[in-house]
Amino acid sequence: MEPALRETVTQREQSMVLNDVNMLYHIYATVPPKTQRLMLELQRDNHVEYLLRGLQHLGPSFCSLDAKICCKPFFWHITLCRPWICYWILHSIALLGESVDATLEDKTIDFLSCCQDPDGGYGGGPGQMPHLATTYAAVNALISLGGDRSLTSINRDKMYMFLKRMKDPSGAFRMHDAGEIDVRACYTAVSVARILNILDDELVHNIGNYILSCQTYEGGISGEPGSEAHGGYTFCGLAAMILINEADRLDLPALIDWVVFRQGVEGGFQGRTNKLVDGCYSFWQGGIFALLQRFHSIIGERPTLVDAGGADCSIDSIQTTAESDLSEDEESSDGTSSQDDEACHFQHGGSQEASCSVNDKSAEMGPLYHSIALQRYILICSQDPGGGLKDKPRKPKDYYHTCYCLSGLSVCQHSWLKDEDSSPLPRAVLGPYSNVLEPIHPVFNIVLDRYQEAHEFFTRS
Repeated sequence: MEPALRETVTQREQSMVLNDVNMLYHIYATVPPKTQRLMLELQRDNHVEYLLRGLQHLGPSFCSLDAKICCKPFFWHITLCRPWICYWILHSIALLGESVDATLEDKTIDFLSCCQDPDGGYGGGPGQMPHLATTYAAVNALISLGGDRSLTSINRDKMYMFLKRMKDPSGAFRMHDAGEIDVRACYTAVSVARILNILDDELVHNIGNYILSCQTYEGGISGEPGSEAHGGYTFCGLAAMILINEADRLDLPALIDWVVFRQGVEGGFQGRTNKLVDGCYSFWQGGIFALLQRFHSIIGERPTLVDAGGADCSIDSIQTTAESDLSEDEESSDGTSSQDDEACHFQHGGSQEASCSVNDKSAEMGPLYHSIALQRYILICSQDPGGGLKDKPRKPKDYYHTCYCLSGLSVCQHSWLKDEDSSPLPRAVLGPYSNVLEPIHPVFNIVLDRYQEAHEFFTRS
C-alpha cells in the first residue's frame, strides 16, 4: 500500500483561506436581499475616517511606524515607510472623491519636503538616504494632493541628477546608491521621470533590454533575470515598457496568459504561482488588464474579446447573468447593480473561455479576468466594515491594502470604458452605484484628474 501524501504548509493555508472565503460567500448567499446589499456596499465614510486618522499623525509618532508597518518586501523596506504611508492614504482619499483640509495638506507637504534630499530624490524620512521607492511614493503623494505649492515643492533639476546617479551601465536602475538592481527600480525611475517631464534618451537607454531579460518562461516578469515571475514586477515591467514605448517587445500573449491564471477560485488574485490570494494584487495583477485595454500604443487598437463560440464579447455586447434576487440587466430602486456574473470570463473557475485577438497579428491573448468576481472578493472578503481594507479574511486592515484594494476596485469599474471621461455602466459595478470610485491613470496609479493637473503643470514649467 502506498504511503499517504503529507499535506504541505501551503496546502493547509490554502484550505484555511478557501474555508474562510466560502463561509463569507455562503453567508452572503443566505442572508436577506437588504443584508446582501449592505455587504456589497463600499463603506465610504468609515474608510475616509480611518484614512484621515492615519494622516493626522505625521509627526514624531510616525517614527514608530518605521519598523512596524512595512512588511511587504516588494516595494519597500522597514526604514522606508513614511512617504509610502502618505501616498497610500492620500491616494485612497482621492479615490474616494475626498480631499484633506488646508492645514493637513500644508503639514504633509512640509513633511515630504523634509524627506527630500539636497542632492535629489526622497528618503524614507528626514535625513535618510534617497531611495527610488520612496521617491516614487513621495512624488505620487504630492501629485495626489495637487496644487501649485505641492507640485513646486519637487526639485526637478536635482531629481534628474539623482535619477542619473541611479542609472546603471547595464541600462537598468539601482534602488539607491550601491543598492540592488531590479525591475521596480526601472519602473519607479521611469514613472517619476515621465510624470515630471524629465525623461530623456539617456535615462531610457537599454531599460527595455533589461526588462526583456526578466520575462520568464511562464510569461510573467521577475524582479531580476533568473527569478520567479511576480505580479508586482510584472506590472512594473509592463508599465515601464509602456512609458518608454517598447511594450510590443514583450511576449504579450504569454504575459496575459500568466496573469489571468493568477485569479483564483476566491475571485481575487495571487501574486505568484501556488501562492495565496491577496487583496493588494487586485491592482498589481488587475491593473495589468487596464494597461493593455487603455493604451492603444501597445497593440495598435483596442482588444476585442471573442468567446469560445466566436461571439463578440466587447463591453457593448457583454451580457450579464443575475445570480441575485434583482431583475436581469436592470438597476434596482436603491441603485444596486443587477450584475453578479459575466458571460465572458476566465476558464479555470468553471466558466466560459474568452480570447483576445490583437489587430493584424491575430494573436490569442488568453482569457481576460473576471471583474465582478474580483469586486466581490474586495467588498466581501477584504473590506473591514469599520473602515480600511485588508489582504484576506483573518488579516488586519492596513493603509497599504486599503490603497491597492481601492485601486483594484477602480480598475474593475473603469477599465472597459472607451472614453476615460465617461461614467461606468451600472452592470460594470457590483453593489450600489454609489460604490463607483474615481478613475485612475493605471500606469502611475494616480487619480486621473490629479494626473492631468500634474501633466499640464510640468509640461508648461
